[in-house]
Amino acid sequence: MLSKKKANVRQTDICDVTGYARPSVSVAIRKLAQEGYLEISELGAITLTDKGHEIADKIYERHNVLAKMLMAFGVSEDVAYEDACKIEHDLTDETFNCIKKYCNEHLN
Repeated sequence: MLSKKKANVRQTDICDVTGYARPSVSVAIRKLAQEGYLEISELGAITLTDKGHEIADKIYERHNVLAKMLMAFGVSEDVAYEDACKIEHDLTDETFNCIKKYCNEHLN
C-alpha cells in the first residue's frame, strides 16, 4: 500500500504507518529480504519482489473482503478495517474462500 503512495518506501515510512519501533521493523525487513520477499537498495529504498507482491496482494485482498463483510454487518469503516487487519492472517484458505464467495454473491 505504501508503494502505491510513495515512489521510495523506506524503513521509517513503515515505522510511521505501523507504529512499530525501528528495531522491530529492521528485524522484520531483514528477515523478509533473506526469504526473498523484498529487496533493499543501497540508498535504503525497499521494494517487493514478485514473490513479495504475490503474498502482499493475497493479504490485501483478504483485508478488503473481510472489511467489506464486517461493514455489511454494521461495523463502522474504521473499526472494520482495523479488525480485518487482526483476523486476515489467521483464516484458512478454505474459510476465506467461503467468505469471499458469499460476499461476491450477496454483497455486491
